[in-house]
Amino acid sequence: MQSRWEEAVAVNQSIIDLFPTDVDAYNRLGRAYTELGDFVRAKEAYSRALELDPKNSIAQKNYQRLCLLPDLPVRVEEKRREVAPGLFIGEMGKVGVVNLQDLAPKEVLAKMTAGNQVRLSVRGQQLVVENDEGEYLGLVEPPHGFRLAKLIEGGNRYTAAIVSVSDNNAKVIIREVYQDPSQIGRLSFPVKAVEGFQPHVKDTLLRQEAVEEEALEEAEYTELEEGELVPEGFSIFEGVASDEESLETVIDEEFVEE
Repeated sequence: MQSRWEEAVAVNQSIIDLFPTDVDAYNRLGRAYTELGDFVRAKEAYSRALELDPKNSIAQKNYQRLCLLPDLPVRVEEKRREVAPGLFIGEMGKVGVVNLQDLAPKEVLAKMTAGNQVRLSVRGQQLVVENDEGEYLGLVEPPHGFRLAKLIEGGNRYTAAIVSVSDNNAKVIIREVYQDPSQIGRLSFPVKAVEGFQPHVKDTLLRQEAVEEEALEEAEYTELEEGELVPEGFSIFEGVASDEESLETVIDEEFVEE
């Protein structure tokens, strides 16, 4: 995945060399640098986009977010894990999207984007979410956090990734990858019967976005009242299924402006 972001840097820099006023290319360049952990160059790219288009919402949101971070040089050895295609294909009751509470400082959340995998750890009766560097991001909201913490203590294993994140809101998708024999019959995400629900998410919904795609808006910074989207087949309420939107939207619409 790192090689693709490095390629994105090269491609968009070439576009800028040919078309110095291409705002979208600067936004894509900023995103690529962000994924590589080079926040200084990312901020420079978004700053240039704002010079060309002061009202550009992508550049505004990302520049403001990056301004929360210290101007530290990129640490090449740190590579954030990204969601792999098919990672969240699962049966009903084994996958759900949850809110985080007691969020980390803005400076920590600013480093996260939709698609970053995160770690889960149990502390007492609470389920803690951390990034790959071991930094605290937040607590899984009750009752999900309490239930999942007990299941993990009982031997279950889970994988998780960021669905959306902003200064004051974060959502994580969690999937059960192993059920301990002692937990047979206990659903990770109790569901209500939904007529016609298909208990799976197509792996194509998690495909990697093409670096040449026109980049316009980032869904992870869209407020709920503006239509924030969650993965197809899941709701943020008790893991209940819904047939409205897909994780493809969350990942791909990082680049689609409304």
